[in-house]
Amino acid sequence: MTSVAGSSSSLRISEHAEKPFRYFLADQCLDIATERALLVWFESDAPWRLVEKDFYEQYEFSLLDAPLPASLNSFMSSGSLTALRTAVENAFQRQLTDKIGLVAHKLTPGQRIAIHNDHLTGAESHRLTIQINRGLNDEEGGFFMLFNSFDANDVHRVLRPRSGSAIGFEISPASHHAVSRLYGGVRYSLIYSFHAVCHDTVG
Repeated sequence: MTSVAGSSSSLRISEHAEKPFRYFLADQCLDIATERALLVWFESDAPWRLVEKDFYEQYEFSLLDAPLPASLNSFMSSGSLTALRTAVENAFQRQLTDKIGLVAHKLTPGQRIAIHNDHLTGAESHRLTIQINRGLNDEEGGFFMLFNSFDANDVHRVLRPRSGSAIGFEISPASHHAVSRLYGGVRYSLIYSFHAVCHDTVG
C-alpha cells in the first residue's frame, strides 16, 4: 500500500491494475475534517450549476474559480495539490505538468453518466476521482463502472461509491467508464485532471 499525505489530504493506494486500462484504487484520500468541511459546503453554499450533455446530466462547478470557505484553504493550497500530483506521478510513473484541474460533481436521484472514455487529443492525460457522500447503499445506485470496451454489457468492474475512496486512471481510447443511475441520496465527487509532460524527440 502506498501512502502520500498533503497538508489536508492523503492518498492511500491499495491496488494497481493494467487492464483494460491503467488504473489504481485508493481506500482513503481525505482526512475526516476535510471530508466533513466539503460535505457541509456542498450541501449549503457551493455554486452548483446544472450541466446537460448527450451522455450525462449533473450539477458541477470548478473549485479553482469558486470562493472557498476558510475551512478548505489548506485543502486547496499549492502544497496539497503538489503532493497529490506527485502521488499520481509515482503511481503511473509519468511526469505531470503543474497544470491541475479540479471540479466537483453532484448527482441527484434519476441522474447518471453513460459510458465514455474522457479521451481528447491534447487534453488531460490522467484523472483522479474521489467519492464524497453521507453514505449510499447498493439500492441507491451511483456505482462507478469500468468496461472492457465501449459495449455497456462488457463490464470489467463495479465500484461502490464509498465516501473517501478514489480511482485514478490513465485517460486513453480504452478508458471506458460510467456512473450508474442514482436512485436515492446525493452523490458528490471531486474530479482532478492532470496533464503528462510531452517529451518530444528530435529525428
